[in-house]
Amino acid sequence: MENNTSLQQQLLEAGVHFGHLKKKWNPKMLPYIFAEKKGIHIIDLNKTVECLQETAAALKQIARSGKKILFVGTKKQAKDIVNESAKKVNMPFVTERWLGGMLTNFNTVRKSVKKMQSIEKMLGDGSFDSITKKERLTLSRDKDKMEKVLGGIAQLGRVPAALFIIDIGHEHIALAEAKRLGISTFGVVDTNCDPNKVDFAIPANDDATKSIAIIVNYITAAIAEGLAERQAAKDDEGDEITDDEKERKAAKLLAEAEAEGGRSGRGRGAGAGGQRRRSSGGGVAGGRGPGGGRR
Repeated sequence: MENNTSLQQQLLEAGVHFGHLKKKWNPKMLPYIFAEKKGIHIIDLNKTVECLQETAAALKQIARSGKKILFVGTKKQAKDIVNESAKKVNMPFVTERWLGGMLTNFNTVRKSVKKMQSIEKMLGDGSFDSITKKERLTLSRDKDKMEKVLGGIAQLGRVPAALFIIDIGHEHIALAEAKRLGISTFGVVDTNCDPNKVDFAIPANDDATKSIAIIVNYITAAIAEGLAERQAAKDDEGDEITDDEKERKAAKLLAEAEAEGGRSGRGRGAGAGGQRRRSSGGGVAGGRGPGGGRR
């Protein structure tokens, strides 16, 4: 319980409990609202702690299974925090702007990423030395533009397993695309949003940098834990496998060698038989003409 209290204290200090003005509220947030003070809704931090721990546990599981979680936070206050945190755990992120169709039209987006990577490669290895300075400049600018928007998802080979969103109202396009594809959604939800739109909602202030930072860092730590457990499990498996695997491989090679030996033996026998049968009929040695041996 101590841990919860200290977490609650930290959330309180970061101002996670400040919601929006009463007139801007979404009635579906009622279960998460503790009180109203000077026309501003105050979020119940007990609920925040509960939801935060649930979300962290679910994301930890996803990370442990080796799947990708896409961080989405294009608000000015969230950009840098999301960018840094996602890089820490090697997860894809979108912090500039959400391109319509980034998930639903994933193949086209992948093409743009490949184009960006090939320009980068060619600029690096001197393939563009023969083109004019102006052309090179244009290509560099194109690459920088794409890098800005697509840099965070450059290593994403397939649609992610989950989305972690800061401010689901602001990122409604990302949320709609994830819903359409059946991707799990996790989001920081303020008092002006509908918490039922995401699978896991964390009721919290999504406008203050401090508030965003404490929540994103908590989630990132859980993901890092999941990744570490996955690595540890892999290492253990590797140790266990070595001896068994060696024996299995040896047995497999032996079986293959025996089978090969059997096949070549049969082949040779057939050839010899063919030769014997046809020597009287003057057939070709080793060949099996239609009814050659019987004649």
